[in-house]
Amino acid sequence: MLQGKKKMIRCLFFISLLIHTTLAQKAPKNPPHDVPQAPAKKWLTHSGNQPEVVARGGFYGLFPEASLPAISMAMQTSLQDMVVLCNLQMTKDGVGFCLSDIRLENSTNIALVYPKGQKTYKVNGKDVRGWFAVDYVADELLSNVTLIQNIFSRPSLFDSLYPVSTIEAVQDANISKFWLNVQYDAFYTQHKVSVLEYVQAALKFAPIEIISSPEIGFLKSLKVNKGTKLIFEFLDANEVEPTTNQTYGSIVKDLARVKSFASGIVVPKGYIWPVNPDKYLGAPTTLVSDAHKLGLEVYASGFANDITASYNYSYDPSNEYLQFIDNAEFSVDGVITDFPPTASQAIACFAQNRNGTKPRKGQPLVISSNGASGVYPGSTDLSYHQAVEDGADIIDCSVQMTKDGVAFCLDSADLMGDTTAMTSFMSRTSSVPEIQNNSGIFSFDLSWTEIQSLKQTPAKKNSGKFITLAEFLDFAKAKAVTGVLINIQNAAYLASKKGLDIVGAVNTALSNATLDKQSTQQIMIQSDDSSVLSKFKHVPTYKRVLFINEKIGNAPKQTVEEIKKYADAVNVPRSSVVEISDSFATRFTSVVKDMHAANISVYVHVLMNEFINVPFDYFSDPTVELATYVQGGLVDGVVTDYPATASRYLGSPCSNPDDTSLPYTILPAEPGALVDSVQNPEAKPPAAAPLPPLEVADVVDPPLPPVTNVATNGPPAAAPAPPASGALANVANFGLSLVAILVFSVLSVRH
Repeated sequence: MLQGKKKMIRCLFFISLLIHTTLAQKAPKNPPHDVPQAPAKKWLTHSGNQPEVVARGGFYGLFPEASLPAISMAMQTSLQDMVVLCNLQMTKDGVGFCLSDIRLENSTNIALVYPKGQKTYKVNGKDVRGWFAVDYVADELLSNVTLIQNIFSRPSLFDSLYPVSTIEAVQDANISKFWLNVQYDAFYTQHKVSVLEYVQAALKFAPIEIISSPEIGFLKSLKVNKGTKLIFEFLDANEVEPTTNQTYGSIVKDLARVKSFASGIVVPKGYIWPVNPDKYLGAPTTLVSDAHKLGLEVYASGFANDITASYNYSYDPSNEYLQFIDNAEFSVDGVITDFPPTASQAIACFAQNRNGTKPRKGQPLVISSNGASGVYPGSTDLSYHQAVEDGADIIDCSVQMTKDGVAFCLDSADLMGDTTAMTSFMSRTSSVPEIQNNSGIFSFDLSWTEIQSLKQTPAKKNSGKFITLAEFLDFAKAKAVTGVLINIQNAAYLASKKGLDIVGAVNTALSNATLDKQSTQQIMIQSDDSSVLSKFKHVPTYKRVLFINEKIGNAPKQTVEEIKKYADAVNVPRSSVVEISDSFATRFTSVVKDMHAANISVYVHVLMNEFINVPFDYFSDPTVELATYVQGGLVDGVVTDYPATASRYLGSPCSNPDDTSLPYTILPAEPGALVDSVQNPEAKPPAAAPLPPLEVADVVDPPLPPVTNVATNGPPAAAPAPPASGALANVANFGLSLVAILVFSVLSVRH
């Protein structure tokens, strides 16, 4: 019966391989022999070779752990010599399965299949309650139990579709290297299941390049040939090693002893780069250097794109890998990860390329979103300095006005969200339905002196200071950036109700900075109001950008022709380029194609690194999202809170899909392929309603009203100005909330 199950699993593997071929993100792994190869990089690993990518359970960040699609997808999307790591669990008849958690209910549907099977056992001295493989024979698990995703920030779309994988099934998947981790030898020995006999027999069945364990006694009892490395796994420093009854924190102080029975070590990331309670990195330890001096290799574990790491990484998972493999002091010998494509691109594309290469001619622009607002509070001097340092081509200023007529940079006229205005100016709260539904404290009701007294909200550490539009333009000239984007909001309301001429303020600031009489730096004027854009038609060097905040599925020819009268470019939300449904990318819209047909540039906003904003199809990786909009969506610019991530990608040789000499290429996701890979229609998320087209009425605005003199006893206030074409009620969805992901995971059909 077991042999029949093995044949079934092999058959499932080949079926899944066909299903998931369309999901491949990799260029050919072996470049043609006649293509010149790039010079080999020099690494600070123990061997001097490139660090290894070790995929825990295959592509565990996307599929259930060690499912055959997880193995297949990991091979397709990672470096050629990727290592597949399996954590060993044993049945009572001595068959090995590939699952991290000894409690099977955390990664399978066993609690539904065998509801009375829950037991309590001592595991490393602690009472653990759950369902254990040691209580079942292999056929009971293979016949009835299926895998589920046990991390709720990951897709449950593939739950209950695939059987649990035996060690032999994973080895049969044509992987390059295999790593077997034996976590619970002492536990299984107590239950009269010999892990040692199983592993010794497995070594005769197929190669096992690496065997690891957190139990010293097990490693010492193994007999292996030269082709198999033994690695000692360190658990948390306060955990007790069962053979010696010492804590791992004390064992790590005697690495020479470890060298007597192992050729390397695995440690949690914090052993190397500790993270302080404030979530910033502390000083590195000397562990890697000390181990290398003794001849021990060092692997770091615990890498995943969908966990919150140190703030130093700016929510970019590639940055974390680079911290461990590309610093001046050391490099770990490998990284154990749930997202092998991200580790692969960090090693092959970004490491030892800190200065990058110049982006190829014609590549999209990197446009900041209130400066580098993912790093520092937006629209402050610090965020603009960081944006320039991080390689932004265009830095932006959303202009707001004070009641005394000072133009300054801030994302919104409402000060309540990003500043301490509530603590000082609660009495200035007002309702302005022409701008927003909620009440607020607005910049045009405060003087510039009062604005300067405000701080950023405590969550943003009160860092940075607000700057005027004139100061912003002076800074841009001094830094010689490629260009600036000036965003103008609420012009009709300010003119008719507050007597403030925001259009005139912008024109004057640009003229005073002599930016209206030059063509060296690109000046972009952006607004959701076509009448505002018309006011800047007199300067031919200005590029006018229509801001579209609504989600649209296409742009009819008549609408595009109307846009052409007012703008040279449009700035649309992400979901107007790639439709998103239930955290999955479903298809490219025709918006970019429609605009390009009329020679209108398309910029996309706002790209963010935080994984909760990145659909599953992009592997919770902002770099893959960038590749999808740049290579797949063909946008002309990306508006981002994190310019460093965008500029690093565009400056990497791996962003060029035409370079066949590269060992790795970052290719776009194919919207819809991930959902379509599931054959059962009932398991798929419901199809979203089609996005509406962009209509002419959404583009054309009434003329701007004259600027009233509110300082005198003028006529009664006019009726509210008609809403701007871009001021519809539905606000663009800039990202996927964690709540939505959690709800989706809970409600997904399991069958």
